[in-house]
Formats: sequence, structure tokens, C-alpha cells
Amino acid sequence: MRSLETLLSSYPSDVQGIARDARQLIRRLLPNVEESVDASAPVVGYGYGPGYRGVVCTLLLSKSGVKIGLARGTELTDPHHLLRGAGKVHRHVPLHAPTDLRRPGVRQLITAAYVAWQGRHNASRGTTR
Repeated sequence: MRSLETLLSSYPSDVQGIARDARQLIRRLLPNVEESVDASAPVVGYGYGPGYRGVVCTLLLSKSGVKIGLARGTELTDPHHLLRGAGKVHRHVPLHAPTDLRRPGVRQLITAAYVAWQGRHNASRGTTR
């Protein structure tokens, strides 16, 4: 299994720093989240169980920056207009500098994705909070 450090090692130092900062933020906002590094794609998943059903968010790495991908992001309220992407389900927040993590709305979107996941998870189990 590929480690996060192995994945990060092939990216420029500024991208590595943004990814580490984003990882720290995600792990702080999502209690006991599971982290999984994709075996071949430049993706790190954060969630609570296998497959897309368990995913809350992802980190998508490129040579020019990092994206925080939000599972079912099309369903989230985005008052700060941070979400990008044209897919039917997934959306992402582009990060090109460490300060991008402090933009208004970033933390709220991650938290909203978690709350939405909890709602879907509880509904599929037939429970409510």
C-alpha cells in the first residue's frame, strides 16, 4: 500500500506543503476519519467506510496545486462560491497557496460534507440523530 509521503514525494515542495496543511485541517474537522491513499491515482480519500459511499472528501494532487474534493458536493450550499467542477455529483475547492485554506467557507464546506454524509449514513441504517 502506498503511503502519503510516497505520493507527496513526486510533487513540488509547495504542493506538498498545501497537501499537508489540507490533510491536517481535514483530520481536525472530521473526527476519527479514515485516510486512504489511492494505489495509482494522485488521490487521498477521507471517510468512514469503503467505496464512494464512505467518502466525505478527498485531496486531489497536481503539479500546480491541490483540490479538496467533496463527495456529493453538488448537494452542498456554497455561499462563498468556492466549489468548482462540472461533474454530476462531485465538486472541488482548488488550493494554490496555504492561505487558500483560510478562505471563508472552506471549513464550512468540509463540515457540511461531513454532516451530509452522516445524514445519508444514518438514513441507510434506519437511524436518526
